[in-house]
Parts: sequence; structure tokens; C-alpha cells
Amino acid sequence: MMRNMSTIPFLFLMSLIARSEAVRYFSHRCPDNTTFTPAEVYESDPDSFQHNLRQLLQFLSSNATRTDTVFYTATAGRNSTEKAYGMFLCRGDVSTNVCKECVAEAIMEAPQRCPDGKEVIIWYDECMVRYSNETLLFSMNSSLEAGVLDNVVNETGQSRYGQVVATSLHELTTETANNSKHFATKEAKVKGSNETVYSLAQCTPDLSATDCKLCLANATEEALYMCELACPGARMVYPSCNVWYNNTLFYAINWTHAQHPPTPEALPPGRKKHSSVTIIVVVSVVIALLVVSLVLVALGYCLPGRRERKKNDEALQQENGKQQDMRTAESLQFDLGTLETATNKFSEDNKLGEGGFGAVFKGMLINGQEIAVKRLSKSSGQGVQEFKNEVVLVAKLQHRNLVRLLGFCLEGEETLLVYEYVPNKSLDYFLFENKKREQLDWLSRTMIIGGIARGILYLHEDSRLRVIHRDLKASNILLDSNMNPKISDFGMARMFGVDDQTEGNTKRIVGTYGYMAPEYAMEGLYSVKSDVFSFGVLLLEIITGRRNFLGFHRTNCKPTLIGYAWQLWNETKALELMDPLLKDSCIPNEFLRYIHIGLLCVQEDANNRPTMSSVVLMLKSETISFSKPEKPAFFTGGYVDHHDQVRPQDCSGNGLTISIDVPR
Repeated sequence: MMRNMSTIPFLFLMSLIARSEAVRYFSHRCPDNTTFTPAEVYESDPDSFQHNLRQLLQFLSSNATRTDTVFYTATAGRNSTEKAYGMFLCRGDVSTNVCKECVAEAIMEAPQRCPDGKEVIIWYDECMVRYSNETLLFSMNSSLEAGVLDNVVNETGQSRYGQVVATSLHELTTETANNSKHFATKEAKVKGSNETVYSLAQCTPDLSATDCKLCLANATEEALYMCELACPGARMVYPSCNVWYNNTLFYAINWTHAQHPPTPEALPPGRKKHSSVTIIVVVSVVIALLVVSLVLVALGYCLPGRRERKKNDEALQQENGKQQDMRTAESLQFDLGTLETATNKFSEDNKLGEGGFGAVFKGMLINGQEIAVKRLSKSSGQGVQEFKNEVVLVAKLQHRNLVRLLGFCLEGEETLLVYEYVPNKSLDYFLFENKKREQLDWLSRTMIIGGIARGILYLHEDSRLRVIHRDLKASNILLDSNMNPKISDFGMARMFGVDDQTEGNTKRIVGTYGYMAPEYAMEGLYSVKSDVFSFGVLLLEIITGRRNFLGFHRTNCKPTLIGYAWQLWNETKALELMDPLLKDSCIPNEFLRYIHIGLLCVQEDANNRPTMSSVVLMLKSETISFSKPEKPAFFTGGYVDHHDQVRPQDCSGNGLTISIDVPR
């Protein structure tokens, strides 16, 4: 039995007893949707995930001792349907000794924090260890995250410090993505003060430069948003990348050679050595290591040869290249029985609403997680193709202002999508009813507008594929418990590849009257500027509390909301558009700025509309000068003015998603 101590070399174990306090736990994630039975007897079932996981962790721990190895991937269970895939990544500036110590501790800690998890990730300051029953390589993952910030507000030179932080992180994003090691650090002085911004960024080396840059851009946005540039340090970690900044040095300056870990003086505030803590930590580690070593000896699993590990790695890379998308879709699949139980067999009492796609039901999984299940109507004109489009598309999208797809079901005659449950329904539920609209003050509305803009910007420029939503409207903006907006319903979306294509055309016009750009409604031409038009309509609706009606159908009604806004703007009476409920919370000049932005977005000529990146910048800055808007599209038509009591029956509404075949 003692011969099996070779699974973790004895000298390696003993070296950990004398370890320093350089290794620090940060966070972990173990989603409860993928689990195995801890009582599974792996000795009698060599194909079990638990058996393969134990082999995998051994592969990782043994390879962490190799010189200059900061990133390693492994697979266990070559002939098994329950393969285990794993990787470790050490911070690019730490020494080999610190790397191996960190990986060893993470490998021991992860199964304790997630004892029955098939998908687990654990972060330390110095390393990250991740394992799963799905392949991990060559796929950017930002679905699991953890963040932390300093709570001490940086009052002195806050604006200057924040500007340096934002500039440093954005520059670091490009530098890291273009670096062959996908690791970079940056030091920047704050003018007019003694402060310095120290920042660090890293991606897993398997990512392409494009995916690395995208991942870091998301992490940077979250870090800056989390702190709002008002604190001296923040950190955001994803499975595929991480960013970190502080006003105190926390990384090794000579990280290119990385012979020594950072000194205690170079660590963030509150993280210096304390001898008593060190003693406790060392004693705890010794006890834990002895227990773990005895358990491993009793379990008695063996170290496969170098040749088998090489075959496993080659098989893993081959599978990632050919089957990654299919495997991801399969892992999201729910069975019908689970969803029927969750929704009480799609009870009317659980019905949240109904749209062009079909009915939506609230449900609760057996683990207590609330979900929203979208049930494709059997008579829906959109059909299975739109369903497949939405599944493939949304599964690739990860952003805090997009509704998160949890899974899907294709069984019998049922076609279902499973989303995160967003408790506050949709924006139109609040916006077009006086009592509910009282809950939306000016700050709430500007936050909603900003969130929608960032979500669209992600779709247009920052996601892995360029996405044109084509059906942006108030009913497709869901609000979470904090009234943060989440764009939903991608059944009509179109996506382009990584090339420079930004527009397309179709004979089948889909979308919603009142939100469609003129070139799309009339000619079937759609582009990122089509979504900009829809956003402009949304913006005007949100700040005025009025609906925009069928802009390209001339009626006997007054001008559209777009036309009315343009008319009052030219007469310098745009403040008359303000929702009366906002008079106590809205600054007039800020309202006029938003009207100006909305009018620029709904210009008739798509070339005259700004991009979403420009829109996001205009929403944030009060000093940018705007171009003068021209006469917008759909000047006439009709809109619902709740404040003037225009009868809705006088004009057609925009509540239905439409699908029209237009002869060309």
C-alpha cells in the first residue's frame, strides 16, 4: 500500500509544510447544475467521473512541479463517457515554487468546497485551477465570475486616479491579448499626486488574441462598473481571464524571470505577514496534508505514464476543435419531465405572459433555482428555425445586460427555452402605466438606458460574433430585482462572422412596427444602424413615458413620438416632452441632452446615425458636442400620449411582433 505514495511525491508533500504565506485563497464557483454522487465507488467503476477526476487532479499536481510551467491542461478517462477535463494557470509573475504550492493547495481545496461538483473553478491570488466534465480549451468563458474591491473611497484626486485606471486597463487589454504569454502588467503615475496605479491582466494561453481581448474587455468593464472608479483597487476574475489594479504594488516587477514571489511590502493593504497567523496556517496545512496523503494512499490510484497523458491531451485538443459547439448545446439540454415539474405542467397560475414566440412560464427547479420557460407555440409562425437560432446565438453571449440562457428542451412536440428568471417583468409593464411608472425616477431611467446601450454595444462590437437584434422594444427589455435591464428574445436576431460584414438584406421583414428603421421596413435592409434606430425610439419612450406608434403608416393621428419630439426640438420646446412624473428628479439640461441623442439615433439616413460606441460615450459625457439632428424618419403616423389622453383605438398599437414576406 505504501508504494502508492508515488501519486503525490513524499518530498513534494513535505516541502509544502515549510511553505510561506504567499498563497492566498480568493474565491470559487461550483454551479449546482452538474453534480455526481459522492458515494460513488470509483474502484469498482473505472468509468465513473469521480475515478477520472482523481486521476485528473494527480496529473495537474504532478505537472505543477515542472520548471517554467504556468499553464497546463489534462484529461482523464480516455475511453470513458465520464471524462474529466482540467487545467491550472499560475500568475505570470510568480516563481515556480509559488506556482506549485498554489496549485497543490487549490487541488486539495476545490473538492472540499465543491464535494460533488462536476464543474468547479477555484481562484487564488497566485493561480487558478479548473475542472469539468466538458472540454475547456479554446473557448472563452466569462459566465462564472468573482470580484472584489477596496471599500475605502479614494477622495484625493479621485477623478484623475479614475482616468488613469481606465486608461491603464484598456491599454493593458490590448497588450495582454497581443502578448504570446497572454500576461502583462502596467505601472502608471497619477499626475499631480504621489499615487501610482499598478495593474495586471492575464488570459489562459489557449485563447486566441481576439477572445483574450474580448474576455479582458468584459472583465475591465465589470471592474470599472463595480468600483465606479471611486476606490483605489478592484479585481475581476473569470475562468478565461482576470484583471486587477491597486494603488499598492502587488506583483513582481521583474516578472519576466519570476524568480521570487512579491514581498509582503508589495502586497495590497491588509495583506502583510503576521507571525501568529503564519503559525496557524502552517499547522493547519500540515494536518490537512497528512489527512489528504493518508486518504490518497488508501484510495491507491496510480500515476499514468507520460505517453498516456500525451494521448489524452491530443484527444482533448482534437475534440475541442471539432465538437465544442455541439457539446456545449448538449450540456444545456433539459428533459421535459424536469420542466413540467418545475412549472406544474405549465399551469396558467405560473404563466408570466405571452408573445410572438409563445407563452412564458415561471418555474422552480428541484434545487430551488427560479427559471423562466419559454414555450414555443405550435401555431407560431416563427417555428423551430427561430428557436434553433436563439439557442445557438444566446448560448454564445455573456453580458450583464443580456438575459442569460440556462438551457433548452426539444422533446416530442415541445420546444422550450429555459432562461434565468427576471423578477420585475418587462420595461413596458412599468413604462406605459401611470402608477407603475412612478417607480421609475430619472436616475432609474438613465440607468436603464445606459444598460440597454451597453448590451447593444456588446452585441455589435464586443461579442464573439456581430449580432443584430432586429426586435429591440420595451417588451423585450426585462428588469431584474435591482431594475437593471436585460435584453431578451433573440429569435429574430441575425449574426455575422468575424469578418467586417455589418449589414444584410432579407425578403422576410420581422420585428415590431414603431421600432423598425425605415430602410429595414421598406427594403429589408438591416445593419447595426437598424438597432441604433430602435434604441433611439426606446430612449425617447423611456424619458417621455409615451409610446411611438406605427411610424411608416400614415394615419389621421398626430405625428409620431419621433416627429413630435423633432417638432418641439425645433421650436425649443423639447422640455414639454418630459414625463410629468420626472419634474422633481430630472435636470432639464440632462433631459435635453437625452432628447438630442434620441433624435440622432432615429435619423432617416442610416449613415447619419451614430454607432452604439458613440452613443455610450455620449450618454456618459456631458462635455461632448453633438452634431445637429436632421428631420427624423417617420415624421407622421401616431403615438400614444398618456398625458394628453389620446385614445388608443384611434391608432394601431405596437404590441405584436410581426413577420411579413415582402416581394422584392
